Amino acid sequence: MPRRRSFPHVRALLLALLLAAGAAWPAAAASPPALMLARDLGAAQIDVTAYFVSEKLDGVRGRWDGRTLWTRGGYRIAVPPAFTRGWPETPMDGELWIGRGRFDAVSALVRSAPADPAAWDAVRFMVFDLPAHPGPFDARVAAMRALVARAGHPHLQMVAQARVATREALDARLAAVVADGGEGLMLHHRDARYGPGRSQTLLKLKPHDDTEARVVGHAPGNGKYSGMLGALVVEHVDGRRFRIGTGFTDAQRAQPPPVGSWVTYRYNGLTSTGLPRFARFLRVRDEMPPPE
Repeated sequence: MPRRRSFPHVRALLLALLLAAGAAWPAAAASPPALMLARDLGAAQIDVTAYFVSEKLDGVRGRWDGRTLWTRGGYRIAVPPAFTRGWPETPMDGELWIGRGRFDAVSALVRSAPADPAAWDAVRFMVFDLPAHPGPFDARVAAMRALVARAGHPHLQMVAQARVATREALDARLAAVVADGGEGLMLHHRDARYGPGRSQTLLKLKPHDDTEARVVGHAPGNGKYSGMLGALVVEHVDGRRFRIGTGFTDAQRAQPPPVGSWVTYRYNGLTSTGLPRFARFLRVRDEMPPPE
């Protein structure tokens, strides 16, 4: 199932919903940063020895341009001055992260202004690439390690990069990360240069698929969920509609994502008609990916 694209009217609608809910984006860039995006590895056969492997962190992606932090959609992130004071002027690609299972907490901070220094104290910017570095990824790994070590900043860390010898070892690493509450793995080819757009040399490996859909309706619940949400009626990019009825907390069933908002859901492959199998709600999508 293809990933969503971002369109101006979608972004406008989403921002209106966020502002109505009390969220805020302090400022927008002229255009979103040109990010390198991953493809799904799945069961494809690759030479795993040619890749650096790291955990796929469940945080908010950010781009440091040497002076300011931006979201992937091109909105300035309001952070306390001390959070980035002393960071290098080198552009860095990374993940704002608190810990496994803490996406909602860091997402709320990223959307808030003014920034609360005490709340941001738990956040780390986990660097995983250097967009302006001209060399292959193995050279960028060495440069990242040196850059973060020189900075010696408590909020600036590097995502650990390791190598594996076999596909079996890679699958075992995935199983261990997921068992500990992680989301999956990222694989960077050692010879790859940084380039914007969907890359053949940057791969992600997860035990499930996920994508986005637009909420078009609410189906009422029954029994213990009487008077609450039973299922979201959502629409895929091709216009097909289906329901997502699991994955919600009681609080989310009492106050479900509004019609017009976007949600991320997980699923396990597709049915014979191309609809997601075992679709389950993951989260509201605060900011859609930029156009590829």
